[in-house]
Amino acid sequence: MAYALEDKMVIGVSSRALFDLTRENEIFEKEGLDAYQSYQFEHEKDILEPGPGFSLIKSLLSLNDKDPDNPLVEVIIMSRNSTNTSLRVFNSIKHYGLKITRAVLASGSSLSPYLKAFKTDLFLSAYEDDVQNAINSGIAAGMIITDHSYPGATDGSIRIAFDGDAVLFDDSSEIIYQEKGLKAFEENEEINADNPLDEGPFANFLKKLTQIRNKYGEECPIRTALVTARSAPAHERVIKTLRSWNVRLDEAFFLGGVEKKEILKAFGAQIFFDDQSVHTDPASEEVPSARVPYKGGKLGADG
Repeated sequence: MAYALEDKMVIGVSSRALFDLTRENEIFEKEGLDAYQSYQFEHEKDILEPGPGFSLIKSLLSLNDKDPDNPLVEVIIMSRNSTNTSLRVFNSIKHYGLKITRAVLASGSSLSPYLKAFKTDLFLSAYEDDVQNAINSGIAAGMIITDHSYPGATDGSIRIAFDGDAVLFDDSSEIIYQEKGLKAFEENEEINADNPLDEGPFANFLKKLTQIRNKYGEECPIRTALVTARSAPAHERVIKTLRSWNVRLDEAFFLGGVEKKEILKAFGAQIFFDDQSVHTDPASEEVPSARVPYKGGKLGADG
């Protein structure tokens, strides 16, 4: 019988999101593919340091410890490496005891065609075009920032933070804000307070998290937060939207323009998803952060 992925949370993670490949990427960009391959061959037995997505992936895999015969989470390495340059990544996975057994090695080709084939619920990568293509295909995806290193979680929790508009929710309200300003945005949200927002690129991922929590039980370590620039009176529509989806967020922060970085640090996020680099860049100084591009790139990287 084939191994079924439909009832699991499937996370696709690139090697640069999982491990620190800063030096290797510099060699690739400055010296080319042959130099990169030679470097990887020469350092094949050298263990890679954890990357920005490492703590999250390790924590999510720990959910499977409760019932190893029926794992809740499946993590798949989805890499632009070739088979010849991938052994260092696999050696590092083994070294850290990560139970990752499946991989896509695309040898420089786009990974996006394989995301739906693997029933991917979340894709983390440092390559913008792969992330953009995933979003265009309706898959939750974030371009993870690789400029910083982070300590791993120490309390056993899994803490995931989301922006609202254009991440959990669609970008219709964001477009009003961008085109007509704050006053028009707030008026629109008050008028439509009883009308749920449409689903954004991460709505299904949040729903899948809820399903995992329900399967795991009361002691599930997953903790989620909404960290949004919205404030009253634009809060009501958000609350009623989440209620209509029958999902639970543990914490919510309606910041009204207050910088998100310190809030995310206090929450202890292992990943933060936001649609604007004006938020993800400073947040990445404290917590792993990933920018969620707009579908079709229609609003640009910064709204």
